[in-house]
Amino acid sequence: MRRAAVWTALAALVVLALVAGGTSTAAGTTRSAPPWPAPTDRTARAEAAGLRNVWGERLAEHVHAHLTILDGDRQVTVPADVGHSDDRHFAAQLHTHDTSGILHVESPTRRTFTLGQFFDEWGVSLGAAHVGGLRGELTVWVNGRRFIGNPRSIALEDRREIVLDVTTIGEVPRLPPPFDWPPQYR
Repeated sequence: MRRAAVWTALAALVVLALVAGGTSTAAGTTRSAPPWPAPTDRTARAEAAGLRNVWGERLAEHVHAHLTILDGDRQVTVPADVGHSDDRHFAAQLHTHDTSGILHVESPTRRTFTLGQFFDEWGVSLGAAHVGGLRGELTVWVNGRRFIGNPRSIALEDRREIVLDVTTIGEVPRLPPPFDWPPQYR
């Protein structure tokens, strides 16, 4: 009898994981409402995202993606220095420098980095139906096209534009104008 209960509980956990989108969020992420500041423990957050400090290493990959988060009509700020600190000589393979929403991928090895890793590093929960503690319906666009699936899986590719729009239930989501890349990224 006890073995059957264990198997039933295990099966329920597997079903919950599949329903949640199949990819997990790192421990220590928040489901609070914005604003979400940059984490102060960059090393721990980078490790939680499967990233490491590559400050000063020769780069084999250097790409930039852009992230816009909308809470209805209000834009949520992506903070500066997620995974980055000049003072501490720290630069994770995935980081921000400013509040523009530009995500920097700088790595000594070529590999795929994902939006889920960035959110794990930032310490903000992201799933197929939520962004942190924002409530409503989540609509995702990648390069102006609707994305169906878990946004955690979106690969960060050069000049890829990602929009996460959380609207009240029944409200029509809106795609903002394309990001105006600064000249140094064109």
